[in-house]
Amino acid sequence: MKKTLKIILGIVLLVLLVVVIKYFKDSNTEAIEEFTTEEPYLDTVKTKVVATGKLNPEEEIELKPQVSGIVDKIMVEEGDIVKKGDLIAKIRVVPNEQNLASANSRIKAAQLSANNAETLYKRNKALFEKGVISQQDFENSELSYNQSKESLKQAQNDYQIIKRGSLSGGSSANTNIVAQISGTVLEIPVREGDQVIQSNNFNAGTTIATIADMSIMIFEGKVDEAEVGKIEEGEAIKVVLGAINDKEFPAKLTFVAPKGVEENGAVQFTIKANVEVEQSKQIRAGYSANAEIEVENKDSVLVIKEALVQFNRFTDEPFVEVLGDDGKFKKKDVKLGTSDGIIVEVLDGIEEGDKIKVWNKASKEDEEEDND
Repeated sequence: MKKTLKIILGIVLLVLLVVVIKYFKDSNTEAIEEFTTEEPYLDTVKTKVVATGKLNPEEEIELKPQVSGIVDKIMVEEGDIVKKGDLIAKIRVVPNEQNLASANSRIKAAQLSANNAETLYKRNKALFEKGVISQQDFENSELSYNQSKESLKQAQNDYQIIKRGSLSGGSSANTNIVAQISGTVLEIPVREGDQVIQSNNFNAGTTIATIADMSIMIFEGKVDEAEVGKIEEGEAIKVVLGAINDKEFPAKLTFVAPKGVEENGAVQFTIKANVEVEQSKQIRAGYSANAEIEVENKDSVLVIKEALVQFNRFTDEPFVEVLGDDGKFKKKDVKLGTSDGIIVEVLDGIEEGDKIKVWNKASKEDEEEDND
């Protein structure tokens, strides 16, 4: 029994020995990992701030009626080019019956008062000419007569305004909506037959049409609080319109808001810029646009790709691995400068000619693709 047990243990130990020997043999015969390397080089590093926004006309106005009523006729269509003073629409006044009756009653009352004042005036004039009354009494009756005539005229005017919307039906009537600037009709939010409300101290009024001068366009966008300190008014920038095949237009930054507004947890600052548009391009109001503002430009500086940089997980200090003379990679701490998101400036730690490890391991498949 003991002899059998010894034989089994010997076989087990022999098998384990064979397994260990094979493991070390396989480990020693594994292919050495190969890494590609890249060298630092001189290049230009540009950093820029990108603001998203829209392209809008600098001069844009809304036409509103001075009287309430019904849109009787619209003379233009959206997209039409108009000149200052052109007729845009006509408003038909629908008078309020109560106001009309009150105005008519005031006319009658003013007429009675004027008739009575006229009678007193004529009587006092005759008495004054005979020397019965003093000149002062006559002048008082004359003043009352003139005032009563003015009151009657005012009551008649009020009646006409309530009934017709104006004292005259000429081109200056409040019922005619005319263009206040030359430009393009962007929008007509009402249709013939719609009821409109006049503009007053308590109501903005109904917009009849929106007109804008499309020859002068501005960019309006927003930048983050972390970047607003890097830009200044008067800088030359570029505005990119994606709607016109990513067309770039030169622009000049004219306004940076002194106060930010919190949006979705981040503080945003409004910026504006005058955009030089080409007359041959059909620019439309409200195009989405991006403004690219260059804030730093360093020429002929030593750079590497940002993908080559690693960070110490304890100190967060940047480093790269450089190939040494012995064929092994060694860590080297680096001091970084300006970055554009793809390449980064290296201030200290490596030199031209250093071979920096690329973390994508070279493989036969990659080599075959490169050869193809």
